Amino acid sequence: MPLTAPQLDRAVGAVLASAAGDALGSQYEFGPALDDAVMPVFGVGQFGHGVGEWTDDTSMAVPILDVLARGDRLEDAASREEIVGRWIGWAQTAKDVGAQTRAVLARIPQPFTEADVLAASRAEHDHAGRSGGNGALMRTGPLALGYLDRPASELAAAAETISKLTHWEQDSASACILWSAAIRHAILTGELDVRGQLSLLPAVDAARWDGLIDEALAPGAHPRDFMAQNGWVVRAFQGALAAVAGASSLVDALERAVRGGADTDTVAAIAGSLGGAVWGASGLPGEWGGVLHGWPGYSVGDLRGRVSMATSGTGPTRARPPASGISRPTEWARSDDT
Repeated sequence: MPLTAPQLDRAVGAVLASAAGDALGSQYEFGPALDDAVMPVFGVGQFGHGVGEWTDDTSMAVPILDVLARGDRLEDAASREEIVGRWIGWAQTAKDVGAQTRAVLARIPQPFTEADVLAASRAEHDHAGRSGGNGALMRTGPLALGYLDRPASELAAAAETISKLTHWEQDSASACILWSAAIRHAILTGELDVRGQLSLLPAVDAARWDGLIDEALAPGAHPRDFMAQNGWVVRAFQGALAAVAGASSLVDALERAVRGGADTDTVAAIAGSLGGAVWGASGLPGEWGGVLHGWPGYSVGDLRGRVSMATSGTGPTRARPPASGISRPTEWARSDDT
């Protein structure tokens, strides 16, 4: 589907602004809520990420973006297996891996199929009694790019499937469905409308999330209001929505998210994916483009180019990296999401 120039700017924004929020929030992670007078800046992250370097939030989104840029579909099990295989490879040297994701990846045998991945995800959920961390929602930015000319219901199915690769809990799937569909809507129209995506959820689930959205959209709501337990997908969702809904610009949305405290990089990455889809990549300061970078050695130009390919359907056919056969890491990085 050919995009207009503003639509392409917003599609690029969904990815770049998420990476920017991730990197901006990195040095403030685990910290207190910040006053509005504090201006967040790029710095060395809590896990040693460099200035302007994105963390696991964006790194886990990159394989999804790469698959879509190549023109492959997320409905294909081979695409999903490739994504998981790249997550396993990334996790061996990553500075930080979310707790839920780390536990699931450690359960996956080698070699593996998607059935093994889903069994590992379900087993970890049953073992822990929950799997509602924010680690699936943080990587949703690119998902909508493969569904701009397809029904939102197909995007919803893909969002749930990708979520359950690591986070079995329905709260995670519902949050990913709503956020991905809101990004799609914003790219196409320039409008912020999360509530309008509730029809994609079962009626009982939709009623619950309608109330949660009300809380995030209440007059004066701020990400600080949802700081407690914002490693939980529901609070991260609410904090990110409050950041975007109460902002006057894309940069303001990212700064509001970081000021919310606690899991700052993830909430800001989530906010950036939707805020970028509303305001577009042109809403980011030009000087940020020379600072942002991260695994697997990508720059802003690399992300931008892959978004262009994903939305144009002209991505080159490349050899698919192996999905399995990757040796299991013997030591894992530290974690932050629940």
